[in-house]
Order: sequence, then C-alpha cells, then structure tokens
Amino acid sequence: MNKLGLAAAIFLSSASVMVLEIAAARLLAPYVGMSIYTWTCIIATILAGMSIGHWFGGHLSETDPTKINRRLAILFGAATCSVILVPFVLRIAAPQLLVDGAPFLVSISVLTALLFFLPSVLIACVTPMITKMAIDAKPEARGRTLGRMYALGALGSILGTVAAGFVFISWIGTAGTILSVAAALAIMGAAFAVTARHKLTISIVLALLVIAAVATILGRTAFASVCLEESRYYCIRVVDFVDPEATEARLMVLDHMGHGINERRDPTALHSSYVELTHEIVQQRFGHTRDLRSFFIGGGAYTLPRTWAGRFPDGRHTVSEIDPAVTRTAIHHMWFKRHPSIKIIHQDARRILQKQPREPLFDVIVGDAFHDISVPAHLVTAEFAGEVAARLSKHGVYILTIIDSHREPAFLLAQVRTLSEFFPAVEVWSDVAQASSGKRLTYLLVASRAPVPVARLASSQFPNRVWARQILTDIAGRLGPADVPILTDDFAPVDRLLRDVSAFGD
Repeated sequence: MNKLGLAAAIFLSSASVMVLEIAAARLLAPYVGMSIYTWTCIIATILAGMSIGHWFGGHLSETDPTKINRRLAILFGAATCSVILVPFVLRIAAPQLLVDGAPFLVSISVLTALLFFLPSVLIACVTPMITKMAIDAKPEARGRTLGRMYALGALGSILGTVAAGFVFISWIGTAGTILSVAAALAIMGAAFAVTARHKLTISIVLALLVIAAVATILGRTAFASVCLEESRYYCIRVVDFVDPEATEARLMVLDHMGHGINERRDPTALHSSYVELTHEIVQQRFGHTRDLRSFFIGGGAYTLPRTWAGRFPDGRHTVSEIDPAVTRTAIHHMWFKRHPSIKIIHQDARRILQKQPREPLFDVIVGDAFHDISVPAHLVTAEFAGEVAARLSKHGVYILTIIDSHREPAFLLAQVRTLSEFFPAVEVWSDVAQASSGKRLTYLLVASRAPVPVARLASSQFPNRVWARQILTDIAGRLGPADVPILTDDFAPVDRLLRDVSAFGD
C-alpha cells in the first residue's frame, strides 16, 4: 500500500478507538449510569487493550512488508467482527453481572473488559505495523516518518473524539456509531486484503466480513436502541408506570434512573415520595400565596413545575434543564404542557444563577439534578450554596434531593455541613417506610433560616406515606468531621463519599 493509504489507515484506526471509547460510555449508561467510575473503567480498559495491542503489533511487524500487509488485512477483519459483537455481548453479559447486591466496581470492570478489551487490542495492533511499513518504504527518513505517523494517530484520535461526542451519538445514535466504526475497519481490512493479492488472506478477510454482516442483519434486535431518544447528555426512556392508584401514568428514565412520574389526567398526583415531600414542605410555608417564585435545578419529567403551575397560578417558576431533549420528551410523552408561569432555560443551573442579581428572587429553589452516584460536583459546593442563599427570599427554602447510604451517609452529611455555612437550619428528611429497606435511601435536605415546625409529616395523597426528620447523630454513626468535609470548588470528592452506594439492586 502506498504512503497515502498507510497514512489514512493509521488516521482512521486511531479515530476508531476514540469513537468506540465515547460510544462505550453511552452504551453502558442505560445499565450502570454515568459516573467517574464508569469512565475510569472504560478508559482503563481501552488503554490496557491498546498497550497489549501495541506490544503484540510490534512483534507482528518483525517481518517483510508483504506479510505485514496480509496480517493487517486479517487484523482489520477480526477487529470488525469484535466491534460488531459488542452489542450482543452486552445483552448477554449485563443481566448476569448487574445483579442485586453485586459490587458496582467489580461488575462494571468485568463488563467493560468483556465488551471493549478485545476490540482495543485488535485495533491497536495495527499502529506499529503500519508505522513499520511506512519507515521501510523510506528508510532514509525514519525520524520524520515516525513523527508523521504519531501526528496522524493523534489527529485521528482528536477527530474521533470530536466526531463521536458532537456528531455521531446525537445524530445516528450509539448503534449507528458502533456500525460506523465497524464499517471503517471493514473498509480498511478489504483495502489491505486487495493490496496483499494473497488468496488465503482475501478468503479469511472475506469470511470475517461476511460473518460481521450476517451477525448485523440477523441480530438487528441487539442493535436496537433501548432509548427513546439519545441526546448529548442522556439515554432517555419513557415507560409505563403501573400503580393501582394511577389510571394512566408514565415514568421518565434518564440513563438508568427514574426522574419523575406523571399522570395523564391528574397533574397534582405525586407518586414519588420525595417529590410529594417537597410539595408538602412548600405547602406548609407558602400555601397561602398564589404567586410562589421557584427555581428548579433540573427539569426531568417536569412533575413539580406541572403541579405548581396549577397550584400557584400567579407564580413564576424557572426551570434549568441542561438537555433540550429532556424537555421535548416531557412535552411529547409525559403530558407536560408549557404554561405562562413556567420559564425554561436550557443551561447549567449554576451559570443561570450567577447571571441573576444577588437579591431575593425566589421563595423556593429545588435541586434535583443528581443521578444516583453521578453527582455534578459544581452544584454541591460551598460556592454554589452561597449563590443559592443569596437569591432566596427571607422565608425562602432550598430543597435538595440526595441518594446515599442508609447508614453513615458520608456525602449527605458533607452536604449538610456545607449548607450549614450559609443556612441556620439544615434538616434531613426521609420516607419512614423506605428508611427500613435496602442500603440506599433518597433523602431530602431542607435548608432555610427556620426549620420545619414539625418532626413528622403525613401524605395528603397516600394514606400510608409518612416522612420523618432524621436525627443527624443517629445516621452519622462512626463518621466524624474528618470524614465529611465541607465541599468546595477546590475539593469536592463526591465519588469517594458515595463509594458505599455503588451496588446494584439496593
């Protein structure tokens, strides 16, 4: 193959690895969500595969150019098959590994290795082999050739990252992205096979490509997306919510976690316990008013904005939802209707708040932008708490939803300590029934100038639902101040604080 062909091969193979890495995160999101742990496992797996691939490819390059050409053709063909098999392996392995009580880190590490280690090894093998061919073609310019090939590989990696993140995922979805990588590898395999002019090599590559094509056609369900919509931020799904009390209701799922339940005919029905508790606390403080001013950090299914638009008809409700696709889904599938009192801004909540004047603008700020163990660190720091406090009215309240361990919730207590720097009263509430089950619990933090006047609240919609204020010393257990730091923009180790939440089915 000529110099241009070799340059294109190393460029596209490097791009393919990075596209696969970005696609890996989205492919896993519906099963394990997105967190620093997920990204760590993906990056470590890809790099481990590339390391072994480069080492093995170096050994395979110790021969004449003709044999290298043949080996490259077969490797590209094998890499095509390995990429095509990724969705099949995911559908088979995920239910076996992600079981109740399974250690999160172990499960995600094994699953990631099963999916992406082999493709990374096979694709990385070609880099030293192509580089060796380029150097042999012009031995008098070894240094320049080596530098050029490294540069092309780096440029390919950049293009792959940008293309996957900004174009492929949001335009053709994860399945389309995986198929695009396989197609690129298949084209390169065919090109090297034709160049090799070796019957056995051509036969092997052709067989591998036929296997990949047949698997794609026959296994269309494996490539079918589980998402209703794949945006730049989430895999968005909507599923029916079955409940004897609900005539017709749906649950919005972002990645792997539910984010709001809406009933079609009753906008006031609040099936999620923590959502109803938020409503009850606001009712206690502002039930007499018609013009509640609220700010929502995260829209999700727009359950509370939908409720409060009717309950506080003269109010002003601002919703910060970073993903426009979430808003579209809420409108088209969750029966959310735009209302004159609701203003939707598709930007990061902290950026929006910082643009507002530092004066009492809101009676309620609701924080519900966390996704299980995936927590936007910039929304839990003291600096952000200061922004929130500066924009609340005299009787205003900041209500924050947090998922943490049932016992010794380190992140929750760190957030309490952080908020206490700005709010005289910081309370922790939870559902009494839920508090006795599982290792994880959905807490509600209520920060204001004065505490809720009662220690228990009963639901006005569901007879058996009761919430209680938690005694911090009881839930802290053995945790001390050193275990629950004040979170700052400089130091917010939320993933470490949430490490005990990393298990399935709890």
